[in-house]
Amino acid sequence: MQFLRALMGTPTPSLSAMEAQARLKQAQPPFLLDVRTAAEFRDAHIQGAVLIPLDELEDRLAEVPRERAIICVCRSGSRSGMATSQLVRAGYDASNLQGGMIAWGMAGLPVKKGKGR
Repeated sequence: MQFLRALMGTPTPSLSAMEAQARLKQAQPPFLLDVRTAAEFRDAHIQGAVLIPLDELEDRLAEVPRERAIICVCRSGSRSGMATSQLVRAGYDASNLQGGMIAWGMAGLPVKKGKGR
């Protein structure tokens, strides 16, 4: 079993769009980290999301709060899955939004357009 775990890596914690929305409505919501490009973010993003593109995450890790849970989001869940794995390895409490913005939109959840944060 340890061989398989080493081969496949540690499972990435993940949340459905509805689970993520419920957590974002809590009194102390998680930090919502959007790892897409600036252009994708301008097209549509979740209210309160902070943009740090995946290729900048390692250099900007100090901008991600250690004292809060993190939800990572991208278009489909792939890049945010990589970001989640990177954050978990660095000791953060991070989860991936399964299906990303595609799943968020398919669930009929609200998005903002424009520059945002």
